[in-house]
Amino acid sequence: MPLLKLGPNDRLYYEHSLPANTGAPTFVFVNPITGSVDIWQAAVGPALRDAGYGTLAYNFRGQTDSPYQEGTVLNDQLISGDLSQLVTTLEIDRPVFVGLSIGGLFALQAHLSGVDATGMVLLNTLRTIGPRIAWINDAVVRAMDVGGAQLMGDIMTPLIWGPEWLAANRGNFLQSETKYSPMDKNSGAYNLLSNMGSADWNVKYESISCPVLVVMGLQDRVFYDAEVVTQLMQRIANVRRVDIPHAGHMLPLEAPSDIIRELQKFALDL
Repeated sequence: MPLLKLGPNDRLYYEHSLPANTGAPTFVFVNPITGSVDIWQAAVGPALRDAGYGTLAYNFRGQTDSPYQEGTVLNDQLISGDLSQLVTTLEIDRPVFVGLSIGGLFALQAHLSGVDATGMVLLNTLRTIGPRIAWINDAVVRAMDVGGAQLMGDIMTPLIWGPEWLAANRGNFLQSETKYSPMDKNSGAYNLLSNMGSADWNVKYESISCPVLVVMGLQDRVFYDAEVVTQLMQRIANVRRVDIPHAGHMLPLEAPSDIIRELQKFALDL
C-alpha cells in the first residue's frame, strides 16, 4: 500500500499511475471532505488511464488509510499543504488538478501557494459562504453529533444528488428500522467535517495561472448558485464552463461518462 510519510504518525494513502503517452498530463484528483479514492477509481480514473493519461488519487489525513497524529486539526491549510507536498514529492509532471466540491478549493490553495499546474478542473466548487451555506455546514456537523453519517445521509441526500440517482437509491435511506448513532468525535471523519466550516474561501481567482474548466451539476440544491458562479468566473482569466443538467453534486459518480469526456477534451487543449 503506497503511503507518503508526513510525520511519525502521519501518512497519505495514494494511488499513482504514470501516463502511457509521452508528454500526456497527469490528472490529480482531490476528494471532497467525505470522499475517498473510490470516487475517482470507479470509472473516471480507469478511463483516463486507458486513454494514455496519468492519474493520482489520494486520501486526506483522516480519510481511509491516511492516519494522523492525535490532536491534529484537519483544516484547509493542512490539507492543501499535504497536497502540495504529495505532488512535489512524487514529481508529478504536467499536473491537471481535478477537485470535487471543497476539493477544488484545496487544489486552488495548493496552486496559489506555488505548485505548478497545467490545468485546473473545478467540479461544483465555485461558491461564497453566506448565511445559507454557513447554516448548512453547521447543520451537517449537528446531524453527525446526533445520528452520525446515516442521519446526515437521510437529510442531505435529496439535496445533493440528481433525480436519476435518487430514484435508483431511495431504498437505502429513511429505513424504518434504522437506529441512529452519533459519530465518534475522535474519528478522522468528524475532525474533517467539524473543520470544513472554517475553510478560507477568499480565493485570489485573478492569480490563477493556468486554464480552468468549471463543471456544474445543475441538480445540486446546496452549493449551486448561478449568480455566484457567474461572478466568480469573471475573475478567472482563462476559463470555460460546462453544465451537466441531469446531475447533482457528486459528478464523478452520477455522470462519469460526461466527466470523462470533458476531462479528455480539456486535456487536448492544454
